[in-house]
Amino acid sequence: MNKLPLEFYQRSDVVQISQELLGKVLCTNIGGELTSGIITETEAYCGRGDKACHANNNTRTNRTEIMYRAGGNAYVYLCYGIHHLFNVVTNKKDLADAILIRAIEPVDGIETILERRGFDESEPKLTAGPGRMTQALGITTNIHDGTDLLGDIIWIEDRNISLAKTDITATKRIGVDYAGEDANLPWRFIIKDNKWVSQ
Repeated sequence: MNKLPLEFYQRSDVVQISQELLGKVLCTNIGGELTSGIITETEAYCGRGDKACHANNNTRTNRTEIMYRAGGNAYVYLCYGIHHLFNVVTNKKDLADAILIRAIEPVDGIETILERRGFDESEPKLTAGPGRMTQALGITTNIHDGTDLLGDIIWIEDRNISLAKTDITATKRIGVDYAGEDANLPWRFIIKDNKWVSQ
């Protein structure tokens, strides 16, 4: 097991880390069930000067307080009261950068993933989209918000999947139209030509 070290998360460039997370493997061990998937889609959010970020310009609430911890923790929040969205907190303490993991390509525990999602067979709709992905991996807001990503419940591994810059496509982020010009920042990253990404 080659878990990403704390130093990976505590660097200052959230956009770079967001790209480097592509091809890494997000793993969960929940209820004794190991499930995992290759990260295929990410979105970067900067705690300073990014109107799309929950913690923009030092916005501190009960929900966002996790984002102000040092990098290497999970920020999980409920969207529309339904979808649990999983984010990786990065940077140093009090800087509140985070990366939304939007999609994975299933690797381990596919039978468990199918059961959690109510699917009969593996297809992109299984785990492509941030709410689908958390359901597939068993991640929920009330239990996993603030989880240490160096622990044994949720972690990210490097399994030597190497991507060149030409393998990565950058687009604007999804669902942040409220952010004005910041909505157009090309901070969503996907593995080019990979079918396991949200549409």
